[in-house]
Amino acid sequence: MTAVARIMLVEDDRAIVENLQAYLTAEGFETTAASGQQEAEQLLTQQHFDLLLVDLSLRDGDGYGVCAAAGQRGLPVIFLTASADEGSVVAGLDMGAADYVAKPFRPRELLSRIRGVLRRSGGYGAVVQLQNVSVDTEKGVVTKNGREIPLSALEYRLLTVFLNNRGRLLSRSRLLEEIWDAAGDFVNDNTLTVYIKRLREKIEDDPQDPTIIRTVRGLGYRVE
Repeated sequence: MTAVARIMLVEDDRAIVENLQAYLTAEGFETTAASGQQEAEQLLTQQHFDLLLVDLSLRDGDGYGVCAAAGQRGLPVIFLTASADEGSVVAGLDMGAADYVAKPFRPRELLSRIRGVLRRSGGYGAVVQLQNVSVDTEKGVVTKNGREIPLSALEYRLLTVFLNNRGRLLSRSRLLEEIWDAAGDFVNDNTLTVYIKRLREKIEDDPQDPTIIRTVRGLGYRVE
């Protein structure tokens, strides 16, 4: 089970990809997009995923082919498609798809279905440990030494960005790209400094000498 669930979105509509990636990332998932069957199948051989969201109609190939490739690896698939006719639904489910969501869909309903499929497949609900800090990625609850830490939406989003990129160096510009609209507010460089300071004050034993969110001078930040 991975600490943060990784989702591949197989969709050739850029607007849907951008909106859905932003939404799922804000909810704590790590997402990778593929525009067609060939790219999706290549990614399956290169990376680990916990779930695939697949559009049936693709410019390159189709969603059924992607579903078959995912099934060979035991990965659950949720179809996202405008083809909501009974035949398409039955065909998708007969191929082993875990669920089927017709477009247009409501993001919160899709999120609920994603979490349900991941729970059933055993690929979700992990508690991530950062020294004496625990992050329940399903409930969105952060505790330190067993006591819950209240985080704002943007503080939690910032923490999940670090969790999704453990061991990686994150520049300030990358962090700004990831969190700027998480709370519906504009986030500039000065605001980022404030939120990192606030997050450290809540999760670090000594915010002046942080051991969880480490500063790499002149380059950015890293969480091991």
